[in-house]
Amino acid sequence: MASTIGDLGEFGLIARVTARFPETDDVILGPGDDAAVVGAPDRRVVATMDVLVEGAHFRRDWSAARDVGHKAVAQNCADVEAMGARPTALLIGLAVPPDLPVDWADGFAEGVRAECAAAGAAVAGGDTVRSDRITVSVTALGSLDGGRAVTRAGARPGDAVAVAGTLGLSAAGMALLIAGAEEEAVEKAGARPALDEHRRPAPPYGEGPRAARAGATAMLDVSDGLLQDLGHIAAASGVAVDVRRAALAPPPGLAEAAALLAGYGHRRAPADHMLAGGEDHALAAAFPPEAVPAGWSVIGEVREGSGVTVDGRPPALSGWDHFG
Repeated sequence: MASTIGDLGEFGLIARVTARFPETDDVILGPGDDAAVVGAPDRRVVATMDVLVEGAHFRRDWSAARDVGHKAVAQNCADVEAMGARPTALLIGLAVPPDLPVDWADGFAEGVRAECAAAGAAVAGGDTVRSDRITVSVTALGSLDGGRAVTRAGARPGDAVAVAGTLGLSAAGMALLIAGAEEEAVEKAGARPALDEHRRPAPPYGEGPRAARAGATAMLDVSDGLLQDLGHIAAASGVAVDVRRAALAPPPGLAEAAALLAGYGHRRAPADHMLAGGEDHALAAAFPPEAVPAGWSVIGEVREGSGVTVDGRPPALSGWDHFG
């Protein structure tokens, strides 16, 4: 019985992994041929891609293989949702060392399968190659289902700024892992949701198309920190965005994580994690004030001008920059 990817071989790996993936009507011809065939009844296809690199986006001593599978799907499907679209199909490139245990590939495939089921998407195909470190590249496709695409460029002065999903937990979870916090201590402190959200982000599936139908004027996925990402909306729309700090309600576990982190010298208020954390994969959008859907939390407003402020002042915090 094969114990490593090298023992299994390329085609054995492909067969083993793809056997675990779900099927949907959107993928007419899935893995196994030179290319996939994906339905596009809307005649428009939303497309995005992202890359996860071991050591930069995940560590095997911090995240199980299944966690990586969940995250790879979630962060790409969140981008599709941010356009007001429904995720339909994924193409996954997997680069791995030949001595990687087969169990890792099995866990990764299980995470992909479970997150695809949550998002309503299917794996249409991909590629596997040899590499010194694990790298996962995902291209995600989506359908607008006859609706309109929501870009970053339509926010108008007077719009409300609202979010759906969780802010701050993922960044706090990563900070706990960097600090070396023991799992038992995290559990005892009530901060487990921070680790869970970092390992397996949970985008608010369905809220992107719902926001588009409600009249969202601009929208994006919060992946690099709320302030930094709202800056993209401000720049693309030619407006200013002001966030009300008091409107940021910490999700369960965030205050506990912040308190635990203080013991490691990481003194940051829960709201700071929400403003400048990364990999939340929540959605932030601008709406006419009367059009904000139920379940979305209003956290600020769009104004004349440029840039992003917090309570009318330039923020001292920023967000994530891979090359910063």
